[in-house]
Amino acid sequence: MHPLVEQLRGTVLPAVFTPMDGSGAIQYDVLAAYATAIAGQDVGGIAVWAHTGRGLYLSAADRTKVLETWRQATAAPIVAGVGVPRSESPASLQEAADLTVAMSLQAADAGADAVMVYPLAGLAELPDGHAQAVKLHERVATESGLPLVGFYLHGEAGGYPYPPELIRDLLSLDAMLGVKTATLDRAIGTQDAIWAGRDTGKLLITGEDRMYGPSFMWGADTALVGIASAQVELSVAVLRAWRTGDHSAFLTASERLDRFAAATFYAPIEGYVQRMIWAAVWEGLIPEEAAYDAYGPTLPSSERDLVISTLEELSADK
Repeated sequence: MHPLVEQLRGTVLPAVFTPMDGSGAIQYDVLAAYATAIAGQDVGGIAVWAHTGRGLYLSAADRTKVLETWRQATAAPIVAGVGVPRSESPASLQEAADLTVAMSLQAADAGADAVMVYPLAGLAELPDGHAQAVKLHERVATESGLPLVGFYLHGEAGGYPYPPELIRDLLSLDAMLGVKTATLDRAIGTQDAIWAGRDTGKLLITGEDRMYGPSFMWGADTALVGIASAQVELSVAVLRAWRTGDHSAFLTASERLDRFAAATFYAPIEGYVQRMIWAAVWEGLIPEEAAYDAYGPTLPSSERDLVISTLEELSADK
């Protein structure tokens, strides 16, 4: 078993955003300060290049600089999302796999401790898609030399549902640390994915911002979530209470986290990144001039008002 399994078990890894100005340029001074602030909280590690960080949209040079900035800010494990860059249009699944492997090599060179492999949606349409998915993970591990996190991503962000047998086969790989579920609203699929990993000894990772508390009740033991890119303690408190068996505190913390999630994770789902960035501004993590998501939808000011009013209410209720 890789030592990172026990190091990360029972911890929260924020899937962090990437501060940008109105033109979409990354604000690296702001990123450095944001990284220091997040890394100084009660987190087990950091997830970069994930959906929240818009990793597949960034240029190769920006991806490297983003990861290196986080590496300078923390000695904690960094997990980098790897997949097919949005700037690429692979002609085949083989080419898509090559691009995923290439990004994993970039992550290793820039100082990542592990990689989280975005699913190749096209595999779901193949008779041997299951075997091809396992093969992709094996290849990433072999060529990058890094341990892996599987990524059951399904919803507006793409991906496809990983059946329980695929979860079990992925977790049987020596290089696999665990599998993260990120379905947003598919409760039974999330439950079945978590249950498929029981008795493997690997990490059962929730990425379910809207089913956060329930996912621990179903067996998840670690969190890698975009909702922890700001207001980290809201996410940490839920997991801490569950692991200590304090069910009263768990209910209280879950209710607080869910109020925040209801103000940040709803249709259009791609808007959650901007909503979390607004939360970070309110918290003082980043300045207004770096509070833009260049790749999400344009949102009305009423949505920002909802984020702020919810945070003010949560602050008053402490």
